[in-house]
Amino acid sequence: MMRPTVRAMIGTLALIAATAALPLIGSSRAFADGVVIGGKPVGVKDSPWVVALASKERFGSGRSGQFCGGAVVSRKAVVTAAHCLSRQVLGVDRNEVRDLTVVAGRGDLSSSGGSEVGVSRTWVNPDYDEVTNAGDVAVLTLERSLPADSVISLAVAGDSAYRAGTAASVYGWGDTTGSGAYASSLRAAAVHVLDDAVCENAYPGSVDGTYSKAAMVCAGESRGGRDACQGDSGGPLVAQGRLVGLVSWGSGCGEPGMPGVYTRIAAVADLVTRQR
Repeated sequence: MMRPTVRAMIGTLALIAATAALPLIGSSRAFADGVVIGGKPVGVKDSPWVVALASKERFGSGRSGQFCGGAVVSRKAVVTAAHCLSRQVLGVDRNEVRDLTVVAGRGDLSSSGGSEVGVSRTWVNPDYDEVTNAGDVAVLTLERSLPADSVISLAVAGDSAYRAGTAASVYGWGDTTGSGAYASSLRAAAVHVLDDAVCENAYPGSVDGTYSKAAMVCAGESRGGRDACQGDSGGPLVAQGRLVGLVSWGSGCGEPGMPGVYTRIAAVADLVTRQR
């Protein structure tokens, strides 16, 4: 069965989260030999702008309570996917989550390294469309500043990093197989930015969503095998040293002909800048 379109851990079963990681609502066979899907371990010191969104209250203490990813875009702001803060994912309204935290500088979520920073304010794009998945972006304002070298720059309109064929990397702690095997250590998968026509053909409009090149960017490998998966939502897609996308949605994990779809940062950069 195809997994859900979004790539976050789902929190509607949060009552059992205190003792175990939440299961997938749905899953599919993944064509993978590693993690993220087809990825490898990476050091958090080499990618300090990658952070985990966490709530131990909603998702248990294992893996630091991680349920989504994010990227540091200013010393006191993290950008993530809007759907990560939805009731579908959290199981409650986001304002009812009392311990929403950003975990920074901690590559191994089973450790106590790095820091856990509280969130003082959440902003979710009011134009986020849950049907098409367009505008899937949110900004978290932190209670205290992160180091300046944690900040990654945003891609803007016309950025060369969006050219088809550009090498990119997607980061996260999500499902490593497509079957609910969540990583404890940060992983990255090498992918390529794909021509918009690839995703337009794959996702012309269905219950999964509708690909829009104005709002989204397509990345993966034509043969499959490298992709984001459940638990990676909101995590960064980075090309040429810039944040070009956020893990948003897709069908399956790493399947041929079904590449990952990411929020196009250039399309929401002005919105993000106003909030950070």
